[in-house]
Amino acid sequence: MKILDTIGRKLRFDEPDGRFELLETERGEPSFFHGQKSRPTPQTPDYRAVPKSLKESLRRLEGAFFGEINTDLILRDFRFCGAVNALAAFLNGMADGTEISDFILKRAMECPLPQGGGELADYALREVFSLQEAEKTDRWAQVEAAILEGRTAVLLEGAREAVLLDTRGYACRGVGTAENESTVVGPREAFHENLRISITLLRRIVRRADLVCEFRDIGSKNNVKLALCYLGGVCSESLLLEVKKRLDQVQTDLLLSAGTLGQRIEDRPWSPVPQTLLTERPDRAAAAVMAGKVVILVEGSPQALILPVTLSALLLTPEDSYLRRPAGSILRFVRLFGAAVSVLMPAYFLALAYHHQGLLSSDILSTVVASRKLVFLPMGAEMVFLLLVFQLVREAGVRVPGTVGQTVGIIGGLILGQAAVSANFVSTVALIIVALTGLGNFVIPNYDLQIAVAGYRVALCLLALSGGLLGLSCGIMAVLVLLADQKSFGVPFLAPYAPKTVVRELLFFRGDVQGQGRPHDDMNGEAAL
Repeated sequence: MKILDTIGRKLRFDEPDGRFELLETERGEPSFFHGQKSRPTPQTPDYRAVPKSLKESLRRLEGAFFGEINTDLILRDFRFCGAVNALAAFLNGMADGTEISDFILKRAMECPLPQGGGELADYALREVFSLQEAEKTDRWAQVEAAILEGRTAVLLEGAREAVLLDTRGYACRGVGTAENESTVVGPREAFHENLRISITLLRRIVRRADLVCEFRDIGSKNNVKLALCYLGGVCSESLLLEVKKRLDQVQTDLLLSAGTLGQRIEDRPWSPVPQTLLTERPDRAAAAVMAGKVVILVEGSPQALILPVTLSALLLTPEDSYLRRPAGSILRFVRLFGAAVSVLMPAYFLALAYHHQGLLSSDILSTVVASRKLVFLPMGAEMVFLLLVFQLVREAGVRVPGTVGQTVGIIGGLILGQAAVSANFVSTVALIIVALTGLGNFVIPNYDLQIAVAGYRVALCLLALSGGLLGLSCGIMAVLVLLADQKSFGVPFLAPYAPKTVVRELLFFRGDVQGQGRPHDDMNGEAAL
């Protein structure tokens, strides 16, 4: 035993590990312990009223914002009307210091004391502060929320209410152009991370008094502000109630974008096909609002969430409406044809090559056999491998920043393809089919739908390998059944075709934009809804 103790001391087995370790019994337990997922702590509503004592208000602010160590919290005490102790609370960087100095502190110090007493908060709101957005509140939770938004809270000694003034002035970028939904003709503006700017861009297009922008807070602790935009009297009441119910059920500590919100309120989270539409174009969001849909704008997200959505809406673009009717119809037909080619061509080729060689002409069959003379991979494995490589090259091109991403895509497509053919790793016929499939995939305007089509494409290839055209037909029917059974906020995903409704225009041809009682809805593809 003494020998073992000596060896343990030499190897320092008896010394504790000085590195940091978060134990399972401590607060802030990581999510990987025991495979448990972290759950947001439900927010307890703060029903406390604004205290009349300025010292108590100061204590609450310093406690909530960790005022001793948090230098961003500015607590500026001054004398209101030269006689009453007052406090202005705001966050440095979130509020405009010039507005606070000129329109709050300066006017509050120089104003005369009101005669005959009365509520100081009412007097300050009506006679002193000259900011366009101002309100008073007697709830402490609203005071903290206003400070977090960049507003300034003015607390007065002896007053039962606080005055909240809009002094938001944090730095932000200018209005940019739409990058992911670019068009040859039409507007260039895109939504902004600033919620107020995004609403302004929407109101510049929809100039109607019944456009409602309803502000709501969402989340458990980190209350994120969003705007629910719709036309009052046009939008369905049942749709509005369902959207609000689902928003109230969202409990999360962090909400980064409108895309994250869409995943939390959709009907089927495991469905490959998106059930909401993300757009960065104000014109498309305006067309959706005019059609009676709901548009959700989230603070900090440069996209808008449109709901409900159908398959037609995911396949159409605003450019279909901006071009003349013949040109718009041709572009729509080419896009839908490319989408069909992207889904069906690899599986159809494998079904013919493996199970139905008699449907191929002798010239095509001899070309396929000659191209595969030295290729060692089976044709099915070769096709699936090329499809995966295509997705790999595409993902690499997207993730690499700037023009380097385009270079990666070109190099990956040309050099890797040529090298694979030269090394007899793949055949030229399979490479051509995958290239055409990739081009068809790129014409699909919605990125989420492109990813879903990639999954369906591989599944159909496996069914074609196992069952030929019969397996491919069964796979297509299964996909159609799944899509027909899917709904987006109560609207069938294949509407207005399944279930069939009164269709005013064909999907392959663009309708007329003249003489319609309601706005042309080519941007959203649901003219009958």
